[in-house]
Amino acid sequence: MRKQLLILSALFLSMTVFGQKSELKTAEKAVKSNDFVAAMAAVNQAEALIADADEKTKAKFYYLKGKALYQNGSENADILKIGEAFNQLIDYEKEINNQKYTNELSELLNKLINRVAESASADYSTAIETKESADYLSAAKKFNQVYALSPRDTSFLDNAALVYYFANDYETSKELYEKLLELNYSGITTIYVANNKEDGEEITFNDKKAMDLQVKLGIVENAREEAKDSRREFIFKTLAQNYSSLEDNEKALEVIAEGRSEFPESYSLLIDEANIYYKLGDNAKFKEKLQEAITLNPTEPTLYYNVGVMNMDQKNLAEAIKYFEKAIELNPDYGDAYNNIGAAIIEETKPIIEEMNKSLSDFDKYDKLQAQQFEIYKKAIPYYEKAYEIDGKNISIIQTLMGLYENLEMTDKLDVIREIYEELKG
Repeated sequence: MRKQLLILSALFLSMTVFGQKSELKTAEKAVKSNDFVAAMAAVNQAEALIADADEKTKAKFYYLKGKALYQNGSENADILKIGEAFNQLIDYEKEINNQKYTNELSELLNKLINRVAESASADYSTAIETKESADYLSAAKKFNQVYALSPRDTSFLDNAALVYYFANDYETSKELYEKLLELNYSGITTIYVANNKEDGEEITFNDKKAMDLQVKLGIVENAREEAKDSRREFIFKTLAQNYSSLEDNEKALEVIAEGRSEFPESYSLLIDEANIYYKLGDNAKFKEKLQEAITLNPTEPTLYYNVGVMNMDQKNLAEAIKYFEKAIELNPDYGDAYNNIGAAIIEETKPIIEEMNKSLSDFDKYDKLQAQQFEIYKKAIPYYEKAYEIDGKNISIIQTLMGLYENLEMTDKLDVIREIYEELKG
């Protein structure tokens, strides 16, 4: 009985081998006659039997699968599947140290990479002009296809992730950026640059050998190597923005925390973190992060301005004015800061007005309180006037000045600004 089982097993093995070879012959014949539908049908049949095949048969299977998917370079071919199949053959022949088909498929692969990369760049140039999501999406898909064809060129995956973000496809962009982090991608590369001797135009070379040859031929000069900075900080930043755009702000904060652990001095990541807290309505955390940002970038006026706004919201008026004044010190034309100082000063009249409303029958007290109110208005006017000088079409500032001039009976100024107001309204 045991002998019989062995014979049956041998018979089954020979039938499997026969099936493999039969399907591969069918596939090969179909590829040669450009019948790629039939070729793929045969390849799919053979795939179920290929696991136990010998090296020669496996290599031929991968080759025919790649050729069937390639379809002689048809525009309708599935680029992602072609890339997977071609690279599977190349990797396998490298593993078995027998590159029978590698040269042929490598040549086809390089042509395909160049074609798709050029098309991706053209689509991206179009998208920059049109700003249309559909154009960005077309470019993003093609950059991703180039990466599928050449997984060693991780920069194309980086390009795809960014352009998907521009296309507002945050889900795909997120997935690709996460893959870049999984691959520990940094984007740090050395580029080779020289200047054309005729017009001085800068030329970038793929490698040092190509650059050195052009130098030797006297075509270029000032040859140099330049290192590209790490892309990881930007990757953390854009990945967090994807999560935030998908309304997953908690995950966005996790990504930023991971990024800041790697780049503790990153002002950009810190500002993004502050903005997420603001989006979440956590003004205390927003203010805290802005104050932290000031220590990293003490000459940025908008930071002081925003901390001033937070202090105003918390009714810390003196503190708010201090931050607005610092913003103006750094940027003398910061109109919003002047406007907000005026607003913070006027805010001081609220308790006075409340007291006035309680003293309507006490004329002497009312008049004293009103005099205090008007003195505060006088202090605010120069700031509003400066804000108006910087932004002469801001209706809100003009209306505030009209109210102040009217209360203080500054008739001449009131007539002028009222006329401006009517022109703007008209």
